[in-house]
Amino acid sequence: MIIKMSPQATELQIRHIVQRIEECGCQAKLIRGVENTVIGVVGNSNQHRNQLEALAVAPGVDEIIPVQHPFKLVSLQFHGERTVVDVRGIRVGGNESVVIAGPCSVESREQILETARAVKAAGAHMLRGGAYKPRTSPYDFQGLGVEALNLLREAREETGLPIVTEIMATEEVDLVSECADVLQVGARNMQNFPLLRRLAKAEKPILLKRSPAATVKEWLLAAEYLLAGGNPNVILCERGIKTFESELRNTLDLAGVALAKELSHLPVIVDPSHATGRRSLVPAASLAALAIGADGLIVEVHPCPERALSDGPQSLDLSGFSGLMEKLREPRTRAVAAGLP
Repeated sequence: MIIKMSPQATELQIRHIVQRIEECGCQAKLIRGVENTVIGVVGNSNQHRNQLEALAVAPGVDEIIPVQHPFKLVSLQFHGERTVVDVRGIRVGGNESVVIAGPCSVESREQILETARAVKAAGAHMLRGGAYKPRTSPYDFQGLGVEALNLLREAREETGLPIVTEIMATEEVDLVSECADVLQVGARNMQNFPLLRRLAKAEKPILLKRSPAATVKEWLLAAEYLLAGGNPNVILCERGIKTFESELRNTLDLAGVALAKELSHLPVIVDPSHATGRRSLVPAASLAALAIGADGLIVEVHPCPERALSDGPQSLDLSGFSGLMEKLREPRTRAVAAGLP
């Protein structure tokens, strides 16, 4: 539930409500607005529902609003205003669409630096690149690890692009955090709850990918772990779900993107590369994602996709990415992304 305090509520009255919430075994989350203070009740409130509902008559309380969803902190109903995640001055969820681009995995110094320079020149806002790669087969390329992190750091120093890279295990958090500006939770780890709890304590934004078998509700509840643990800087990423369709790697759930935006205050971006598995479909999927309200894109780009050690068929080459960025800059595309008729 949400307890909305009146504009005239004193600090003493607010502290009293917080104390009563904690006495009922719940957490009190304060959101201070320009005119009102809102207190979110987080936890299992059913056991003490009567005591909590009785706070409606406490001094300074304006009204009590029930939250209909199991994800409390993630809910737009709870927060009221949309979250903007700041990454080295890049505002994800702000007025402009953000584009993250780079290879599926860092393969060499030449590869990542060439890609970083090209996507920077084309207008990308951040650089993606995997240092540790979860692969279906144990015999596939698993990433360069620490070497890749050092190469990503070098690419950032040269281009100024913030780094987005995947984290796979709790023991990697401190090491990867030294390099990365955004820690990506891959689709396979969306419900890796020990990892989510550890990342909730990290002082870095989290990019949370949706599992291909997860409902929107499960996706938002995974984000709830991060917010409940203390990390409010979460970016949701739709990357396609599994359906009966066999010609695509996954199926891009655009309605799920719109629903996540309707239910949650967190920014939502789309990965058109994994969502389709075909480089020819990436531009169309990208435009569709922005048209339905996504806050940005994360696109796989490689200097020579046919030589890529992972995800070559879905990666744009450098000229292909430049062409995509040109399309995104067209007036009509920008108007649609901004929600204009």
